Amino acid sequence: MSDIHIILVAAVIAAFTHTIFGPDHYLPFIVMSKARGWSLKRTLLITAGCGVGHVAGSIVIGLAGAGIGYGVTQIEAFEEVRGGLAGWALFLFGFTYMVWGVFKSIKNRPHTHLHFHENGNEHTHEHTHRHEHVHVHHNDSQRLTPWALFIIFVLGPCEIMIPLVIEPAIRHDANGIIAVALLFSTVTIATMCAAVTAGYYGLKFLPFKHLNRYMHAIAGGTICLSGFAILFLGL
Repeated sequence: MSDIHIILVAAVIAAFTHTIFGPDHYLPFIVMSKARGWSLKRTLLITAGCGVGHVAGSIVIGLAGAGIGYGVTQIEAFEEVRGGLAGWALFLFGFTYMVWGVFKSIKNRPHTHLHFHENGNEHTHEHTHRHEHVHVHHNDSQRLTPWALFIIFVLGPCEIMIPLVIEPAIRHDANGIIAVALLFSTVTIATMCAAVTAGYYGLKFLPFKHLNRYMHAIAGGTICLSGFAILFLGL
């Protein structure tokens, strides 16, 4: 096998393992999809868009670094800083969303009303305000959430891809750069979408009926833990 073929094989393996062993690549989309009631199509579009931003940022930085003579170590050091920023962004986004979800679940607590009729009969019924008082702010937050995830994923680096891209860049092998970047990106995004699809359908088998009003808090907590795993567990 030629050097470029070895690099391409390494790119496939690295992209798959990097994604599947990094729960932050798919858990946020799975839980936000459940909390927000997104369709699978919308969920995958958001996932793919964030995946493109995730790999594109590192490709650009890797090539720019190679172009001005930076070595792999220097670029990876810069990517590590980006990784810390992305981890904190994910952590804070998840924490904020969790707090908002807790507040929303308390506000939406089921309560009972007593009704009296003219004939003297009375009855009670339980209801929530979940589907009442819908304001424009709800639609604003629906649009804001995907953009927040996209920005976080653009910040998030693919350190493992840097040496794979730089090697053909140093040899001025344009075809090699394109092949590695496309293959790594395709495998990464495909793995993200496959994991999200599995999680999307997997959640349907779990008994969430009595937890629906807590889903925003659960989603925020899950994303917060993903950020924690990046910051303190090195995932």
